[in-house]
Amino acid sequence: MTTLSYVKSKSAKRLEGLHPSVRLATERLIEQSYAAGVPIVITQGLRTIAEQDALFAKGRDANGKIIKPKDVVTNARGGRSYHNYGLAVDYALLMPDGATVTWDTARDGDKDGQRDWFEVAAIGKALGFEWGGDWDHFVDMPHFQMTFGLTLDDCQRGKQPHEVKEEENQLDKVKTTINGKAAADALVYEGSTYIKVSELAKLGVPFYWDNSNKTVVLGK
Repeated sequence: MTTLSYVKSKSAKRLEGLHPSVRLATERLIEQSYAAGVPIVITQGLRTIAEQDALFAKGRDANGKIIKPKDVVTNARGGRSYHNYGLAVDYALLMPDGATVTWDTARDGDKDGQRDWFEVAAIGKALGFEWGGDWDHFVDMPHFQMTFGLTLDDCQRGKQPHEVKEEENQLDKVKTTINGKAAADALVYEGSTYIKVSELAKLGVPFYWDNSNKTVVLGK
């Protein structure tokens, strides 16, 4: 298998311009997927409005009407994708040759009885991503996004993630220690303590995504 350093280098360019929290979570996604025996490549990150419009045009005529359904790759015009604001990434599976990628969702390259694509999806959701494979409309299997409660209208108006949760200024911050290691500040709200799952990942705390309850569960 190719080294983690090499795998990370394959995606480095596409992490540029991402929101800092999305970039950190994406780096953890690459690392944890590699550790699970499923190396991945980030194929899309920040996308310009012009690039989004070019993708929207695929399979459509000049008026936006679909004329070749098999060529359609997105329903989002420029400005109507979280990619345009550095809040989304797309991934593919890196093949053993270290050069080619595949979007084969049935592949089990590490022979562990689990489909690689869905192993990565579970890791991403545990890190706080919303996965396009869970959508009821226009299922987007390679897509992860973090919206921070922002709508696309918010994004188009120039709002940033930190502007959405005004109540954060009223939360109590506390220092935390996990497994003897100092973690980032946690937030205490209405008697409960909250810490980012990305911090758990950095400290080696095991957790997994319980899809039935849509929650992160600590432990293996």
